[in-house]
Parts: sequence; structure tokens; C-alpha cells
Amino acid sequence: MATASTSPAFLAPNKRLGWMLANLVALLILVAQVLTTETTMPTQNMSNKERAELREEARDMFYHAYNAYMENAYPADELMPLSCKGRYRGVTPSRGDMDDILGNFSMTLVDTLDTLVLLGDFTEFEHAVKLVIRDVQFDSDIIVSVFETNIRMVGGLLSAHILAEYLQKHADTMHWYKGELLEMSRELGYRLLPAFNTSTGIPHARVNLRLGMKDPQLKKSRETCTACAGTILLEFAALSRLTGDPIFEVRAHAAMDALWKLRHRGSDLMGTVLNVHSGDWVRRDSGVGAGIDSYYEYLFKSYVLLGDDKYLARFNRHYNAVMKYVSEGPMLLDVLMHRPHAKSKNFMDSLLAFWPGLQVLSGDLKPAVQTHEMLYQVMQMHTFIPEAFTVDFQIHWGQHPLRPEFIESTYFLYRATGDHHYLQVGKRALKTLQQYAKVSCGYAAVNDVRTGKHEDRMDSFVLSETIKYLFLMFADPQDLIINVDEFVFTTEAHLLPLSIAQLGNATFSFRQSDEHNVLDFMRTCPSSNKLFPEKVRKPLRNFITGSCPRTTAGKRLSALDFQASNADHLRAVYDMGITMVSVGDRSQGKVRLFHSFYNAKSHEEGEMGLQFMQEMLELTKMQSINQLAQLQAVAYATDEKAQEWIALMAGPSHFSPELIGDQFVQGDVVLAKPLRACDELLENAEEAKGKVLVAERGDCTFVSKARLAQKVGAAALIVCDNVPGSSGETQPMFAMSGDGKDDVLIPVVFMYSVEFGKLSAVMQRRKQPLRVRVMQMVEFKRWQLAKAQRQNQTATATPKPDKEL
Repeated sequence: MATASTSPAFLAPNKRLGWMLANLVALLILVAQVLTTETTMPTQNMSNKERAELREEARDMFYHAYNAYMENAYPADELMPLSCKGRYRGVTPSRGDMDDILGNFSMTLVDTLDTLVLLGDFTEFEHAVKLVIRDVQFDSDIIVSVFETNIRMVGGLLSAHILAEYLQKHADTMHWYKGELLEMSRELGYRLLPAFNTSTGIPHARVNLRLGMKDPQLKKSRETCTACAGTILLEFAALSRLTGDPIFEVRAHAAMDALWKLRHRGSDLMGTVLNVHSGDWVRRDSGVGAGIDSYYEYLFKSYVLLGDDKYLARFNRHYNAVMKYVSEGPMLLDVLMHRPHAKSKNFMDSLLAFWPGLQVLSGDLKPAVQTHEMLYQVMQMHTFIPEAFTVDFQIHWGQHPLRPEFIESTYFLYRATGDHHYLQVGKRALKTLQQYAKVSCGYAAVNDVRTGKHEDRMDSFVLSETIKYLFLMFADPQDLIINVDEFVFTTEAHLLPLSIAQLGNATFSFRQSDEHNVLDFMRTCPSSNKLFPEKVRKPLRNFITGSCPRTTAGKRLSALDFQASNADHLRAVYDMGITMVSVGDRSQGKVRLFHSFYNAKSHEEGEMGLQFMQEMLELTKMQSINQLAQLQAVAYATDEKAQEWIALMAGPSHFSPELIGDQFVQGDVVLAKPLRACDELLENAEEAKGKVLVAERGDCTFVSKARLAQKVGAAALIVCDNVPGSSGETQPMFAMSGDGKDDVLIPVVFMYSVEFGKLSAVMQRRKQPLRVRVMQMVEFKRWQLAKAQRQNQTATATPKPDKEL
């Protein structure tokens, strides 16, 4: 879900009142703007006229979508912009779990109420509030997402209530309003509370609005995502403090405390999916994107809104871990929380685009500028940022549901720096939506950014976040009835006032304990030279090859960017005095690099070449460490006495148990019949019992093969690749992914074709079945090293016979 922020401030660990924070924000923005003006004038300054025109275009975009919803879809939850009708739960054809956001409670209108106030349309806001009070009800036998219902509905109702009371005082309107929206949010909050009845205090992912957790479909409910459980506190704390009912805030604090205890104590990282009853991790991938994003956001904003120091300390611990393990330059790549040097994915998802905005809030501006620049180049390359893209910036998932995260970060970077570059980026985002997403009945999600094909979908966040942030980007403070610096934006961009901290039901006072130390509270403002985004963006201008024109003057190619298939890169390394020589079989693509100052085009490029070689050495070391940390081994003895062993590399899986330390599984190798192992039962099930089963990749999922192998009693499973010639020597090893269930109890490893071919050749030569050991590669190497040391000690201890005369 969209992750939102507010007030681009560099926050100290002590508690402050709302007016102090607002003044600090204004002061720091002013300083940043003055310093920027004196040092480097931003390029392509936008005139006040153009900015006003874009503000009005954003306003027109809102009403085009809002009117389409009100005229063709209300009181449905969402507008279907291609068929121009409403989406109702139980009426419109089901989209599966995706429909858990729907509750037949006019979600788009509730989610949009506070945007009307920011636009200054008090008449329509009053009309919309009356409609919500009259038409919206929650007593429905419908299962909904706790996370989505909280951020969109509870947050929307609370924000609208706060702004309705604000308008009563400052705009002399809505005097009839008596807090009805607050009572509705309280009722909805109570309907969500049964989800918190777990042994850990971490809420279930879903709840029935009428039956709570007594719905038969929820009996097996046990898994939720970190963001789902950790994105509750802002709304529930505000609900408690506005109603005087503490139960909501107490439950939300308990959930956050339980999540904190589940972090990996060695890395300080969190996984993405967990069991709400046992607290066990189901998916240990750790990053800043889908499944975990707004958990980090709510840690920081809970400190800002509530003044509870422990949330700042927790955020800082997690943030330092993310920057240490997940951040790679401008990229953010998922790792395993328990093996943080091992990458778990080779792609990034678009939800991580919120991260630069959160970094602005926390005062770490330089990496925010870098990641935002990378994302902007992805957008330039593909028109929209695709739902997921690979580490070489190709499309992994091509959808784009008009998400707000990139625009949100662009807004906060502009607020923090005053750099008009971000206004230009915002303009491009606005024009792209107008050109490629606008339809006659609203704005349609893009099903595939490669083809531009539309999807019959307009999520409520298009109005509550995407267009809201565009409008705010081009609006001047005097255009708004409220000072947004006096509010915290929730993850759905709803407004909660900083003054909430002064209300009753105060959070527990935090005292330093064993789980925190003084370093967790130490955050410093960045030095002034980091406040100039142009200086930071410039080295990244061609970060994504092909997205921008190549410039040769003074542009140094880094080892991280180098691609052997890129002709420009090959010319660049040749000019730096680097020669590439093929090693071994050319089909494997292995090369050795040699550097010589005498071959460089100039002394300067010779120095660049030396730096390139040093970077390449460091990359090679890191890759070796990362690969070794996650590599598995399939080992076999080369002789009958089992004196000498050979290990072939294999990859791990996310869904099977780890073989830790000196643990291994040993057994004879048996080929599955049929080899793909996708049927309900194997033809050689009896033969496979207690053996190491081999199945070929394809026709069904990895985890399906594993369950079948486990069902017939196999001791372990080896999945061999179905692509001829594939090899771990030339391709990165990956971890096989599952389906979120943790029911596989046998080890499962993956072998590329070349490595399995070697194993297969040995099997064919042996008269007896081949016995193998499945274990960690690093443990195999330790085992072999220890054996060699014992042999050396034995040879040294054995006395030599006297030499004959």
C-alpha cells in the first residue's frame, strides 16, 4: 500500500509539541532553499504561472475521476472506469484475495473526503460527509482486510472528522456536524478488534465485519504480513485519543511490541510474512517494498505523532540495518533476514518508491535523492514504473495501478530542497497520467506498461493519494486552508494533527532498557553539501543504460554498472587501459581483466581504470561471500572407501528447512517417475522412500514437487533445471520460492543442468546406487579442510624408518 509522510524535518529524539515541529520544519526548509540558491541554481526553474496551471490541471484530474465515481459508481466501493460502473463485493465478478479491500462501505468516497478539503471545496465536502453519514454502514457479513480497512476507512473517517471540526472553527460552516464520523470510525474499530485476539497480540490479516473471527472461512487463518500488522498504530492511537477509549491504542502498541521482538537479533531485519499464533516467520525476505514497507513508516511516524521515544529507537535500528544490508547504491534489494548477505530476489517492486520520502523525513537526504533518481530513470525507460523490475531495470511484472509512492517521494523531496527538478518530475508524472491513463470515465490502471493496455480498475488511492500529492506539489501554502506541516500524513495520505500528542490516553513513557542504547537515538542532520540534490543526481544521470543520452565527458564507468554486452562499456574499459581475455570455454563467458597504464587513452583514464579494477575486485569478493553463504552442496564419494569427496553446487529454497552447521541428509539417488513429479503419486513411490529423490523443473511449482517427494517418504529432493547448458558457474544461484505455507519438512535444493549432468554421469558409471550428501557448501569445505588437517597430523606423527646403510 502507499506509504505517505509529512513535514520534511530532520527530527531529534526528544519529544516536541506540534508547534515546535512545525517551526523546525519551516526553518530547515528555508535554510535548504537559501543554501541551494547560493551554491547551485536549480536547472529548468518553473515559473509561478506554469506551476499554477499544473495545480489547476491536477484539480481538474481530481474532478474528472471523482465525478466519474459519484455519477456512475457511488455507493459502490470502487469505480470500474472502462465499463463505467461500480464494483460491489459479491455482485461484481470476484478477483480473489484482491477483493478483501472491499466491504460495500463506499470506500472511494470515504478515502477521498479530506482531499476535498485540501482542494478548498467545502461545499462538496459537506455534501459528501452527509452522504457517508446517511448511506455507509458496517454490519455486513463480509470478510475484509484489517490493514486496508484501517488505513482507508478508519483513517479516512478520522481525518474527515478532524477537518470537519476544523472548518467549523475556521470557515464558519458545517455547524450541524456533531461528530458522527468519529462515532462511525469507533464502530468500525470495534469490528476490527476481534482480529487482535491472538496468542502473540499480532492481528489476523482478515476479519468478518459482522462475525469477527467466528466466520468458518477464517478458522485456518494464521498468516499476515509485517506491514499488515504494523500499520495500525497511527489510526488506532488517534481513535483512542479522540474518543477517550484506550482499547484501540493499547492493542496497536501490543502488536508493534510483538513485531519488534520478532526481529532477527543478529541483523535487526524483519521478514515479510509471519504466523500470528506462533510468531514464526513464514517468509524471511527482508527489504523495504511489498509486505514490509509501511511498518518502517509507522515506526517513525508513531514517534512523530505520539512522542514515544521507543519508536524512534526501533526505527533507527531497522534503518541502519536496511542501509547496511538492503541498500546497494541507489538500489534496494531484498535479502534474507537471517542471512543478510544473501540476496533473496533479483527484482525490486514499485512499492519501495515510498522509501525516499521516508528518508527525507528522517533527515537522510543524499540516499533519498539517489534512489529517487534511479526510480525516475526507470519511469523514463518504461513510461510508468512497472509493478516490479529486475536489477538490470527490465520489466518483471508489467502492471501499473497508478500508485502514488513515487509522486509522494517527489513531493517531499521538493518540500525539503526547493529544487525545481522535482517540480519537473512531478509535471512529467502528471502529463503521463493524462496521456496514458485517462479514459472517458476516470483513470484506468495500466495492465502492462509495455503495451499500454488498460485494466478496468481505479483504486481509491488514485483520489486519496496520487492526485492529492500532485495537487500539493504545485500548490502554494497560501492556497490551502490548513498548514500541512501541522499534520502527519498516514500511509493513505490522511491527515492526523500533531496536537493529538497533547490529548489524553498518552503512550507509555519509554525508558532506556537493555534492548536500546544511546546510539539508537543518535541521528544527525546531514551536512550542508548533501542538501543540493543536483550534485547527488549528476553521477547517476546514466545509471540506467539507455534511459538517457550517454555523455562521455568526465563520466567514469563503475564496476557495478559495467555490462559486458554493452558496446559503450567495452569501449570505455578499453580506453581505461583494460584488456579482456577469455578464459576456458568461450561458451561459459568467463573473462580475465588486465590493466596497464600504457594502454590507457590518457593518464586520467588510466587512473579510472585502476579504480575500476579495485571496484571489480571488491565486487568479486562480495559475490563470492554472498554465494558461499547461501550455496548448498550435493556431495558424493569418488571411491568405494569414501576417502575422497566431490561437491557440486546447488541452490537453496525458501520453503524447506535449513541444514545448519554440520547437519546433512544422506541417501541413495533415485530419479522420479515421471521425472517432472507433478502427478498425484509417483510410479516408483516405494523405491523413493528414504532416498534422495531427483525431479526435473517444469509443469508445476517447486513446492508442489517437494510436497510429493515428502508424501512418498523421500529424505530430500533435488530439483534439476530443464534448460540445457545452464550452470551455476555462469548464472547467479537463486533460492526457490514457495507459496507461503510452511509444511515442507525435507531439504530441497536446486541444481543447474551442467552440475546435474556431472552427477548423472557418475550415476550411470556406478554399478551400485550413488549415495550423496545434501549439506551447506561452506560446511562441506570445512569438513574437507578438517579431514585434510587430520591426515597431515597423522602423517607427521607417524615415525619414519631409519635409512638403510
